[in-house]
Amino acid sequence: MIETDVLIVGSGPSGSAAALFLSTYGINTLVITKHRWLANTPRAHITNQRTIEILSEFGVGDELMASSVLNDVMGNSIFCDTLAGKEIARIKSWGAHPERLSDYTIASPFTICDIPQTYLEPILIGRAVKNGAHVKFSSEYIKAIQDKHGVTVTVFDRLEKREYQIRAKYLIGADGAKSKVCSDAKLPMKGELNLAGCINIFFNADLSALVSHRPGALFLIFNNEAISGGIGVGALRMVRPWKEWLGVWNYDMAQPPPVITENDAVNILKKLIGNCDVDINIKSISTWTVNNMYAEAYSNQRIFCVGDAVHRHPPNNGLGSNTSIQDSYNLCWKLAYVLKQYAGTALLETYSQERVPIGKAVVARAIQSISESQELSLSLGLDKPAISTAEFLSSDDDIIGIARRDRFYKALRLKNYELNGHGVELNQLYESAAILRGDIAGEGKKSDDLHFMYHSTFIPGARIPHVWLSQKGKIISSINLVGHGQYSLFTGIGGKKWINAVENYNEEHVCKIIAYIIGPGEDVDDIYGDFYGRCNFDETSCILVRPDGHIAWYCRDNKDHEKILAETMIKILLR
Repeated sequence: MIETDVLIVGSGPSGSAAALFLSTYGINTLVITKHRWLANTPRAHITNQRTIEILSEFGVGDELMASSVLNDVMGNSIFCDTLAGKEIARIKSWGAHPERLSDYTIASPFTICDIPQTYLEPILIGRAVKNGAHVKFSSEYIKAIQDKHGVTVTVFDRLEKREYQIRAKYLIGADGAKSKVCSDAKLPMKGELNLAGCINIFFNADLSALVSHRPGALFLIFNNEAISGGIGVGALRMVRPWKEWLGVWNYDMAQPPPVITENDAVNILKKLIGNCDVDINIKSISTWTVNNMYAEAYSNQRIFCVGDAVHRHPPNNGLGSNTSIQDSYNLCWKLAYVLKQYAGTALLETYSQERVPIGKAVVARAIQSISESQELSLSLGLDKPAISTAEFLSSDDDIIGIARRDRFYKALRLKNYELNGHGVELNQLYESAAILRGDIAGEGKKSDDLHFMYHSTFIPGARIPHVWLSQKGKIISSINLVGHGQYSLFTGIGGKKWINAVENYNEEHVCKIIAYIIGPGEDVDDIYGDFYGRCNFDETSCILVRPDGHIAWYCRDNKDHEKILAETMIKILLR
């Protein structure tokens, strides 16, 4: 029987990321996938700042960015009746608008990018294998039986046509929206499946004559045929500029899933592209459904689920793979701490406590974005097929025409919540037994709209804000000072007793804390004044940051430092 510390079922973004994280932490890790390949279609692509921060911590940031399309190319979302036809509007997306660019730049040292899943997965799995993880292809999960010491998983070898067993201390189900691991673990699900049907067509065509003068990642097609069902809009998505594309079309869920031939696919693409003579080479065709479902618990004893297994939603807002990778990041440091006996097993229960609210919110946001597309369609008069969108918006200068255009521009502004929803990406605030809220830090400037705008804060549970600091003369982000499997403590010159407390703690414990004094003349200096200024940090206080970059504890107490720190670590490690 094969034995491992952690068995991961599935090699998609959440599974391959989990393998990277665990192998970097030195955990014996095995990935199995029923497929003979990694991703063969470019499903997920928008990769937000938080995900890049995380993956950069694990040494793949440069490789990831080198394989990505950046915001100067991906930063427009184009609304049109066909690609070759009438352009209706544009939205500068993912922080590309000058008004939003500063928001994104202030929030993170990294920029958002577009990396198709076909490029992302090999990077993650490749580095995981270099770190010591093992991967078995053509290996199908059959069932799992757990006991108080571990999980016995039955696997079917598709190549040798035989079953065998793997014994793991913990099992991670990263096996997608039809997760058998999730079903076998009896995780409670809430919501609805199969709300609408979509067709993905992956193809090659040189469309540079139609798009190179208006570069963007998404070309959203609003015409009477394209908006029927599905995600409420047709789409042409740039995979690689400007010759590799993904077309999205919709189908009627009242009918069985359609069987789409290559000729059918070409005809669909012509409806999206419009009147333009281009050679089209179909690479693959697939169907999928719009779901509105999330798990109310992400774990059952020694079995954990991540990614699409526990939050199933349409691709609107580009949150899918990002949320999935961040699930794995939250879980894997906790598994490592328990396996290394740094923490009590109850720490693993905080995975569900922290991530279930995030998954629920992400599903709700994606579904809301579909309804906003439907409102945009109505504002364009697409419920009145006898008139074109251009005529509907521009033909009348009377009160009716004015009202139409007013409704259209209001509907268009709503799409900013999908295409520039910065807050929903970064304002994740954890609450669990591993977060102590006793002393709440100053909140800085708070936006009333936490879906749209990022909010810097030192509140326990939040990700530590990005600020530029000087470390021995080198400019470095606060984000780069945390993580790497360790807790980090920040204080000021007035809080040097916290440093003594950390030194004493480290002498007595295997689980170490990295300590930083932020101030003039110290190894790390708040050279721009943002660490103190933006979030009202008190230099006699301390901030304790977890291995995943989220703040575990903020303390203003300046007495009994050693005792308070030791007691706090016992609490947050649930020992």
